[in-house]
Amino acid sequence: MKIRKIAPNEDLETTIKKKRNRYKFVLIAILVLSTAGFLGFKYFTPKKEAVCLGTDTKIYDAYKDAVVLVKHQYGYFAKINGKEIPLNVEDAKEETIYGTGFFVDTEGDMITNRHVLQPWDSTEEESEKVNTTIRNLRMKIASILTTDVSEDDYESFISNNWSHASVSYDEGEGEGEYEESSEETSESAGEEFVSSNETDTETETDTTQASTDIAASIPVKEYVSAENIEVYVKTVDIQVALHNSDSEWINCEIKKVSDDSNIDLGILQVADHKTPQTVTNIISLDNIVDNDTSLAPGQKAIMVGYPMGIDLAQTNSGIKVQLYNGQISKESDGNKIQYSITSTHGASGSPVFNECGQLIAVNFSGFDQVQGFNFGIVAKHIQSL
Repeated sequence: MKIRKIAPNEDLETTIKKKRNRYKFVLIAILVLSTAGFLGFKYFTPKKEAVCLGTDTKIYDAYKDAVVLVKHQYGYFAKINGKEIPLNVEDAKEETIYGTGFFVDTEGDMITNRHVLQPWDSTEEESEKVNTTIRNLRMKIASILTTDVSEDDYESFISNNWSHASVSYDEGEGEGEYEESSEETSESAGEEFVSSNETDTETETDTTQASTDIAASIPVKEYVSAENIEVYVKTVDIQVALHNSDSEWINCEIKKVSDDSNIDLGILQVADHKTPQTVTNIISLDNIVDNDTSLAPGQKAIMVGYPMGIDLAQTNSGIKVQLYNGQISKESDGNKIQYSITSTHGASGSPVFNECGQLIAVNFSGFDQVQGFNFGIVAKHIQSL
């Protein structure tokens, strides 16, 4: 019989290995069970049935604090040789518009319309108008701004000399020289020297020589090339006010806008990324009608928002949100739905609910000439945004 020799520490090493393997097995089991539990909770827990609010008043009371008045100030800016300045001139006045938005989470996120966040790009007509203004501003700046002006003086120099600005700027080869022509001068020059006698000829020669000498004595200034001037529109300030607030505006920032021109939606966020504590009931995106084919003409539609902006919202006891109702007028086309709610400027971005208080659309347009023909982007597009 052969006797196997056992090393003194073999039993101890074997025991340690077995314990390590057991620990690994337990750790893996914990990870698997934890993952399964999380996924089960997230994907297999049945949704809690939403309570149907049933009346306009209950819907208003539930969501009035979550709906905000948006104030957006924007203007034209120029970047000259890399230096950005605001343009405070007659052709480029700062604008202020109002819209509506609503909180959808506790991180300060609000849904509104893209055209509330980018009003300069709201329609094809508006975009063309803005682009024309931008081209003219660029040419006018190039017609008056000389290279000897320091960057710190750009803003004041342009403002003080704007009355002399012209769009008759010739970019040429990008040399940045302003060409000024005068029809009147050309005509007078043609009529002034008509005599053929010797005296007139001598006078003409003397006058021409004097004019040449004067012109030569005037220093020629170089102008900043239009290639080094960029003009654009951007937000100056964007804020929101809550229902029942009294001239208290909360600073915000634009988070995202839809890339699809047919989906007029955007996300605005409170600057500190916190939904105000007074907003006790957000408009949950878990409770939206995401099947727009279920929205049929004749069903109730209720809007909570700020038509006419600050003009109608401001009262003796602070800012007040308003409620308007109507009916769905036309089936959804996949992007928008029509309803008979009274609305106007300022109500852009307002939430539109069904009779149970479920979000069905985000109001975005209507007709100025007649009331009762308004449209909203169906709520399902909020999820993809």
